[in-house]
Amino acid sequence: MRYRLAIFDFDGTLADSFPFFLSVFNRIADEHGFRRIDLAQVERLRHYNTREMMKHVGLPAWKLPLAAASFKALMRENAGQVHLFPQVEHALRELVRNSVDLTIVSSNAEDNVRRVLGPELSSLISQYECGMSVFGKTARIRKVVKRAAVAPGAALYIGDQTLDAEAARRAGIAFAAVHWGYTPIETLRKLAPEHEFDLPAALATIPTLQPKATARP
Repeated sequence: MRYRLAIFDFDGTLADSFPFFLSVFNRIADEHGFRRIDLAQVERLRHYNTREMMKHVGLPAWKLPLAAASFKALMRENAGQVHLFPQVEHALRELVRNSVDLTIVSSNAEDNVRRVLGPELSSLISQYECGMSVFGKTARIRKVVKRAAVAPGAALYIGDQTLDAEAARRAGIAFAAVHWGYTPIETLRKLAPEHEFDLPAALATIPTLQPKATARP
């Protein structure tokens, strides 16, 4: 067996959106009434998972959808500030050339995702499941696996946050952690990802990976 379905997170995995996220975070905090962050503390905060970060800034769960909507709107207005990581485009094309089905499961808006990808790359993605809560990815992962008609063992979710790893596990598929995203790889390793990618170009090696057994939820 080999991986036939590659499911990608978007922000921090395919798109280098962290600098933009930092540039608008305090603006969103002011708008929705939670605490600003000290940009000098960003490296420490990157080790926080989503729940810890929400607690740190005093963001209640009920406000999260409102804050997320503001981020999506600001990204829509400033789309030119967010770009794909170097070599992502080449890697995605190589995966398609090697008969790997590509899908995206992201809490960002689909129009934002498509805009950053551009028309040609967007056409390579067979399924988009976007716009859900950051805590709602598990159901969307299951949905794309079912639609792709592949065994869970032939599907791989690639992401950069602890929530991505947790969602993949709950969906019963393997998780691959990237080294270049929001969360440091040292933190992601605590969740024992089945695979790691040290550079975006390495995503092209997915067809050569040996799938590993994962615990079913």
